[in-house]
Amino acid sequence: MTRTARDLLRTTTAQLAPDPLSNPLVPRIAQGAAPRGTLAALALEQSWVIPADRRAFLHLAERSLVTAPEAAAFFRSLAEGEALAEELLPSLTQACGVEEKAAASYEPLAGCQAYPAYVAWLSLNGSPVDVVLALTANFSAWGGYCATITKALRAHYGFREEACAFFDLFAEPSPELDAKAVAAVQAGLDTGQLNESLAAGYGRLLQHYEAMFWSTLGDLPS
Repeated sequence: MTRTARDLLRTTTAQLAPDPLSNPLVPRIAQGAAPRGTLAALALEQSWVIPADRRAFLHLAERSLVTAPEAAAFFRSLAEGEALAEELLPSLTQACGVEEKAAASYEPLAGCQAYPAYVAWLSLNGSPVDVVLALTANFSAWGGYCATITKALRAHYGFREEACAFFDLFAEPSPELDAKAVAAVQAGLDTGQLNESLAAGYGRLLQHYEAMFWSTLGDLPS
């Protein structure tokens, strides 16, 4: 039986699911045990990650417009989501007690910025269809983390709705984005553009860099 794109996305996501022990910080946030300073660092790191990823996705959309239009549509949607997320970040940083001057002068952590650096590398070097598969598998873990965090921010940290909106955005599945990922991967299968081995390798590195992001924040002094 010929595999479908949805089957491939499902199995790849399962294969690349992170080890639960690779992210000790999110369980601490879920319990209300993470200090507010760590939450502030999380928000400030995202203020660097989000615009970098948006530009990378726009570049991927441009690269794939002619040869892989379905992938281009997927990356454009990602870029639009990052633009919205960027608008929601100030409310989160303010709720964490970060003043505008401190946010402007914040120096990002190398361990947290390895992830967007690799996404930028993929935008230059990865086959767009392979990148669709790798990113979609990685987003599943990120969405789960965001769902846990946004619940904890309300329950344990007293954050208002507007301060939780950033994590709310990523916590809920997007049927539209999922459909575009399926269309892009299916087109890659149909045209022979998809290299499953390379895509899986990209996905594994994304998961490693994701784990590095959380472990770097988790190691910050209280």
